[in-house]
Amino acid sequence: MIQEKYTGIIAAELNVAASFIQNTINLLEGGATIPFIARYRKEMTGSMDEVVIAQVRDRLAQLKDLDARRAAIIKSLTEQEKLTPELEKAVANAATMAELEDIYLPYKQKRKTRASIAREKGLEPLATLIFSQRYDDVEVRAQQFVDSEKGVNSVAEAIQGASDIIAETVNEDSFARKRIRNLFQKESQLSSRVMKGKEQDGINFEMYFDYHELLNKAPSHRLLAMFRGENEGFLRISVAVQEEQAHELLHRIFVRGNNASAMLVKSAIADSCKRLLFPSIETEMRQWAKEKADTEAIRVFAENMRQLLLAPPLGQKNVLAIDPGFRTGCKIVCLDRQGKLLHNETIYPHPPQNEVKEAIHKIKSLVNAYKIEAIAIGNGTAGRETERLIRAIGFDRDVIALAVNESGASVYSASAVARKEFPDYDITVRGSVSIGRRLMDPLAELVKIDPKSIGVGQYQHDVDQTALVKCLGDTVVSCVNKVGVEVNTASEELLTYVSGLGPTLAKNIITWRNENGPFKSRTEFRKVARFGDKAFEQAAGFLRIRDAKNPLDRSSVHPESYPVVDRMAGTLDCTVDDLISKAELRSKIKLDDFITDKVGMPTLQDIIAELAKPGRDPRQQFEMFEFDKNIHTIHDLHKGMRIPGIVTNITNFGVFVDLGVHQDGLVHVSQLADRFVRDPNEVVKLNQKVIVEILEVDIERKRIQLTMKGQHTKAES
Repeated sequence: MIQEKYTGIIAAELNVAASFIQNTINLLEGGATIPFIARYRKEMTGSMDEVVIAQVRDRLAQLKDLDARRAAIIKSLTEQEKLTPELEKAVANAATMAELEDIYLPYKQKRKTRASIAREKGLEPLATLIFSQRYDDVEVRAQQFVDSEKGVNSVAEAIQGASDIIAETVNEDSFARKRIRNLFQKESQLSSRVMKGKEQDGINFEMYFDYHELLNKAPSHRLLAMFRGENEGFLRISVAVQEEQAHELLHRIFVRGNNASAMLVKSAIADSCKRLLFPSIETEMRQWAKEKADTEAIRVFAENMRQLLLAPPLGQKNVLAIDPGFRTGCKIVCLDRQGKLLHNETIYPHPPQNEVKEAIHKIKSLVNAYKIEAIAIGNGTAGRETERLIRAIGFDRDVIALAVNESGASVYSASAVARKEFPDYDITVRGSVSIGRRLMDPLAELVKIDPKSIGVGQYQHDVDQTALVKCLGDTVVSCVNKVGVEVNTASEELLTYVSGLGPTLAKNIITWRNENGPFKSRTEFRKVARFGDKAFEQAAGFLRIRDAKNPLDRSSVHPESYPVVDRMAGTLDCTVDDLISKAELRSKIKLDDFITDKVGMPTLQDIIAELAKPGRDPRQQFEMFEFDKNIHTIHDLHKGMRIPGIVTNITNFGVFVDLGVHQDGLVHVSQLADRFVRDPNEVVKLNQKVIVEILEVDIERKRIQLTMKGQHTKAES
């Protein structure tokens, strides 16, 4: 019954048929992964994509948490002997956690309050009398509650105690809280001011020293910047509404007359707002705004991460990789086409050593000795200088040289993964290997690095870290399974992210591969320790075997669909290889003839598409890119210049572009196009090559302002 309730709520919220939601919940509860459901269970879900399936999963978890809290509240109310049929119904019907907590607030165990002290003094009947607002002779009626033994020494003290009870009652009224909460959400002003004496130390937050904005209009990056300023002790932030407006709203709820009692109720409402209700709702609103800002910042980070992970791979090439440096030299490694480390050493072509000739001779000899096809150059310190040196060398063979974003390479080099992979080499060698492998296959290498360390988000250290880790984990899993994994060459880290595997099975696959040689067919997966039926169902379609005898083992066609493909080939009296190689044969297949109660049109269409390009890599083709040869440092930039760059980070407020000067420039969102841009991803993608115009160069503050207006730029798909 509860499951059906969840299904109905989620179906209504997502506007998806209840049967598809129920099937999705059943699959998730049965251990199916999001990539598997999206790719291989389209008939059951109405072809929901991964985003919607994740929404189902997350909303289901929220509803379960809500029901768990509901049960705890019912238990508490029962133990207090306060549970009435009306209260039980209200708790059962509460649709949000805030609504549930509002209902429970009056019964919640709390520390001693002014109202509880007044109740102990026997003033609750007086509060009830005043709250009824039927009497004008309040002071006369309050006289009977004066009792020095109970600590009520005067009429004024009695009335004050009763007013404290009324103030707390107003604060704990669920309907009143809901109305005030709605007012805050719609009308509250977010304000910030500089802390006294922090003007100089907090200069980075200068724009927020005296700042005001509607809370519900504040973009995530601004909210997170302000919260950071507050956390660092430079700003004081407040969220407030107009008192008169709030008071009037509460008067309409609680005030019923114009006598002395009503005046006291109005006074108690003002006190409740100032002392109880406003601070409580402000805390909620700050949390609400922070959660919204976190959600948006995490979305931006995840989208950037997705684009980075799915960046075009150079492919299997013999690579010479360089981690540039000045004083400590340039660390060089040579890698074979599988990314295996063959050689490493250090050259010193830059100051203070300036061993240019020796460096050129060494690089040329390594290129010839290891049949190098590409040179990867880290884009950090001394990157441009090293790139110029490499491009000036006349090689005896065709060699391409490319700058590679080395963000996170140092994190990898010091990690346990790197130490396990290269126990006999220091971090400088590991860093160079990471740079080279990142050129060959960004996805395979970046999965070894904590996503938070790659630096493609905004305020990633300020957001909810649990939510960030979960979202980025989803993103990595999605990307790995979208591309597919060659099981005979994949690292343990890459295999870990394959649907249905995880660390233990990934390790077992590597162990089996080392002991028995490469897998020859998908059926051999079952020989791996703990690789049972469920794991096989979830993982097999995402694992490729490039040299398999069965061509379908090289594709994303799931083994459960092999019989369907065999029947297709049988109807045309041909082999599966013929179906793959001959488009005219595939065009003769009548898909309707192969529909069953388990295999529908979406799966059949996927099979045909896969047979056309089995095992195809969904990532774009690799493109060469070169910075302007005349631009080396920020001092070479001047207003009005139009130069090439590459997008390195996308935020809600704009796009950062690497110009090859060790300082990224910013294209503000207002400068991205000749039209209004709501989301920078509409215009550009991460790693996209762009032409930008210099608007302003602030050498002292190391800030470069750019524009892309007038280019009719459109985001690459």
